[in-house]
Amino acid sequence: MDQSMSRRRIVTMGAAATAVAALPPARASAAEAAPGTPMDGPGRVFDVRRFGAEGDGVTIDSDAVNRAIEEAAKARPHSGGGPGGTVYFPAGTYACYSIRLKSDLALYLAPGATLLAATPTGGKGYDPAEPGAGNPYQDHEHSHWHNSLIWGEGLTGVTISGPGVIDGKGLAGGPGSSDPGQGSKAIALKLCRDVTIRDITILNGGSLAILPTGVDNLRIDNLVIDTYSDGINLDCCRNVRISGTTVNTPNADAIVLKSSYALGEARPTENVTIDSCMVSGYDLGTLHDGTFRTAGSYGRTGRIKFGTESNGGFKNIAISNVIFEHCRGLALQTVDGGTLEDVTISNLTMRRVQMPIFLRLGSRMRGPAGARVGVLRRVSISDVIVHNADPRYPSTISGIPGHPVEDVRISNVRHSLAGGLAPGDVVQSPPEEEGTYPETTMFGALPAYGFYIRHAKGVTFDNVEVRFEERDTRPAYALRDVTDADFHHVRAEQVPGTPTFVLDDVDDFTVTTSRPVPDTRLGHAGHKEL
Repeated sequence: MDQSMSRRRIVTMGAAATAVAALPPARASAAEAAPGTPMDGPGRVFDVRRFGAEGDGVTIDSDAVNRAIEEAAKARPHSGGGPGGTVYFPAGTYACYSIRLKSDLALYLAPGATLLAATPTGGKGYDPAEPGAGNPYQDHEHSHWHNSLIWGEGLTGVTISGPGVIDGKGLAGGPGSSDPGQGSKAIALKLCRDVTIRDITILNGGSLAILPTGVDNLRIDNLVIDTYSDGINLDCCRNVRISGTTVNTPNADAIVLKSSYALGEARPTENVTIDSCMVSGYDLGTLHDGTFRTAGSYGRTGRIKFGTESNGGFKNIAISNVIFEHCRGLALQTVDGGTLEDVTISNLTMRRVQMPIFLRLGSRMRGPAGARVGVLRRVSISDVIVHNADPRYPSTISGIPGHPVEDVRISNVRHSLAGGLAPGDVVQSPPEEEGTYPETTMFGALPAYGFYIRHAKGVTFDNVEVRFEERDTRPAYALRDVTDADFHHVRAEQVPGTPTFVLDDVDDFTVTTSRPVPDTRLGHAGHKEL
């Protein structure tokens, strides 16, 4: 290719890449506003104002937006194998009810553009909830998708991007909303493929800000979510990448992996990476406005969690480079018969969290009759710093009798709780709660200040340091019904006269090159304090 041809190609590519940015913000004339008329170029960019959207924050613009989507979908090549159009929102506030996505198109919210979930009035509102899963094995919100601000089903090649804002003010699920006819989710996608959501801000996202169910090849990148209920719920999804995203959810969970029975089968969530993110429990709206206010208690939620709906299980998950601030910690749980396995987690920092690490295998078994208790195994957690965590709830690994958590490795951890408690302040024999919804507070305040480990097999700790901010007379570690526990190069802060380890019904226990406990190997310990 000669240089002149190369220059012409570069110029052409540059013009195509900036087509959206070049769109004029002014209202189009009546002639230009004819439906089906592209905004610019060869029928690829469709400005919602040209289809009748007002963008004044009062007029309901969803009919105009859906007309633009229909025309953008027609921009696909006749073969159906290429990209369609871009539905473009210039600066303005677009009050809408349900927006129905199509395959092979993009929604683009320009700088200054807000897509506002309107409050239903005059008998008009969001699309009704479709029949859904038809079973009682998951929460209501996980059984319906159409009752949302933005929804799509059975689609491929969908992009939702910014830098504009989605404000779910009129959605149900938050303060002051109780009308069951309202939409309940900001974005809901079912059985879709090749989906990208990037660069947008979501405020007040309803009961679920983003709910992908059975979505494969999903990329969520560079989002800011500040909402009153769950942030991102991945349910029965495969090949997912979440990166560069901040989620603030003081009253609910930030990033959640689920594998419910919403699709009528036990389908796992697998091949997921979560990288370079932050989750938090600041006061609602104060992450977005930059004031970062929070109450002094440990009661905020805002965490990363697996498994409160876990029929299909979780496989091949990697989480790295995540900040937890004023919220609960990391929870890996399977309670409905699914297998949770092959999970690696690294480079976490946590400040003022509740239960920094929680691994729970339970037997709630919400699902079709006959399912077996699940499995939780092959989990590695490394390079974690925890500071000033809730003293009542240390990190916990807990299976149930006859079903241990297996093959867990925890390494390079600096784990500090607020401390200040004594054995009399906690539950010395925590209840099993085998069929209970899994939560950090389910066992009550626990009899260790570092790690409480019960019904586990094959647990390895390497280079782990546990400390407290205020004098605490509980042991650092409490182990009960544990087989094959290996502690190497661990260090624990100790009040004189207080044991570091309390062992009950523990087999094959080893501690080496650690302080303040000398090297010890035990074949069996009915009850022993070290």
